[in-house]
Amino acid sequence: MLSPSINIPAHRPFNWSECLWYLDREFDDCIYRVYPYKVRRAFHVNGQNLLVDILFTGEALEVEWLTGEPGPGQINHIKNFIADWFDVETDLAPFYKLLGNQKELSYMPEAFAGLRFIGMPDLFEALVWAITGQQINLRFAYKIKRRMVEAYGSAIGFEGDKYWIFPPPEVIASLSVAELKDLQLSAKKAEYILNIANAFLDRTLSKQILQNLPTFEARLSLLTGIKGIGVWTANYVLMKSLNEQSAVPYGDAGLQKALVNHNIIIDKNDKEGISRFYKSVGGWESYTSLYLWRSMAGRV
Repeated sequence: MLSPSINIPAHRPFNWSECLWYLDREFDDCIYRVYPYKVRRAFHVNGQNLLVDILFTGEALEVEWLTGEPGPGQINHIKNFIADWFDVETDLAPFYKLLGNQKELSYMPEAFAGLRFIGMPDLFEALVWAITGQQINLRFAYKIKRRMVEAYGSAIGFEGDKYWIFPPPEVIASLSVAELKDLQLSAKKAEYILNIANAFLDRTLSKQILQNLPTFEARLSLLTGIKGIGVWTANYVLMKSLNEQSAVPYGDAGLQKALVNHNIIIDKNDKEGISRFYKSVGGWESYTSLYLWRSMAGRV
């Protein structure tokens, strides 16, 4: 007997169509599957694999259990994960007011109303993804991710399909550079990923450790002190996994192009202009980056 569905209240505005578009974008992320009106994702919690559907009812996200009988701790874990994934608690009104005062961006609150910051709550997955995707195109990065997950992750079978779960640090740490290179990662990226996996194992790094640090600067310093994690990667991961609003992935080509398109900077080398702009949206840097990325795609 499956457990009853649970609801996760979502602060309005919340635009489910925009969120589903962002999750899909015609890329092939093997960790979840986007269907019309819902997302399906597998979780591994306390030794059990669980599969859920996530829908939006107009007031809340509804989580429907497709496999397993989760206990209270597992339900709470998945509920918190999904709430973080879709950033359901943030009040966007102050952000939209800020955008309204930015001449070049004042159209965004209406054009992208209710688009939420889609995170990556699993810190290890976020770090591996950030390393994998550097200096290659996104489609190839997703292919490498799928190879890794299908080779070393776990899966739930349901109605003839497999739903994959990202491999944990202990699994990746047990691999060799050669095995990771077989996935078409470079030797350097393989070394960095193994180093990060071992940082989790020796408890140098965890999401809880980062969350317990008092400042953004302290979290940035801890991450960049680990071989393989540069400033861009650290900012990206703090933004995606910890919803750190002060994080800006400086040097991101998409952001640079969006800033040029909005006449905020003259060219991508205008570092002073980029810094000045992000100071003007202080407290909402990550959301501003999301909406700039979103602007590159036009209307859904």
